[in-house]
Amino acid sequence: MAGAIALADTLLDALPQTQCTRCGYADCRGYALAMAGEGSAINRCPPGGAEGVVRLARLTGRQELALDASCGTESPRLLALVDEAACIGCALCLKACPVDAILGAAKQTHTVIDELCTGCELCVPACPVDCISLVSAGSNSTGWAAWSTAQAQTARQRHAERLARIEPAATDVHESSVGPAGAMRRNAVATALARARVERSTR
Repeated sequence: MAGAIALADTLLDALPQTQCTRCGYADCRGYALAMAGEGSAINRCPPGGAEGVVRLARLTGRQELALDASCGTESPRLLALVDEAACIGCALCLKACPVDAILGAAKQTHTVIDELCTGCELCVPACPVDCISLVSAGSNSTGWAAWSTAQAQTARQRHAERLARIEPAATDVHESSVGPAGAMRRNAVATALARARVERSTR
């Protein structure tokens, strides 16, 4: 068990920390734990791209694989953009953002902090009035060429701080994913993920 946790920590360091859930897990740590303890495939992280698979293969000693197409494709980084004229201030996007990259409050217009946005896309299906769109981050680079280690570390820290704020009783991200409350969270994530995939497939 200790060995699996140590490996999970190492694998977590190799993930881009976008917290996008495309891998099928609640966050990057959940995916790292699944790879280390459950043998989950190493090719389920589109934001990490082909280079990410190489890194994970090296750390796990497994064979390199092509990205799992069911999780998405490697593509240039996108940023969320709020149409402030259409925003109704419902604050649902604030709840959806895994790294607190959206500023605003209930009944107030929201805006995205570009340098903090990971392009996870989870805010898009959360918006009831479709006022959030995705725009280019300004580069055609993909995978780790489009996302620096420093940005990953910032996103990881912000996600951890968010979890500590909304789940103060949880001593570990993985622990918060078990039990009845964890099941509800997993269901909510699965629903958001399904909606996000539908949004992507219709673009």
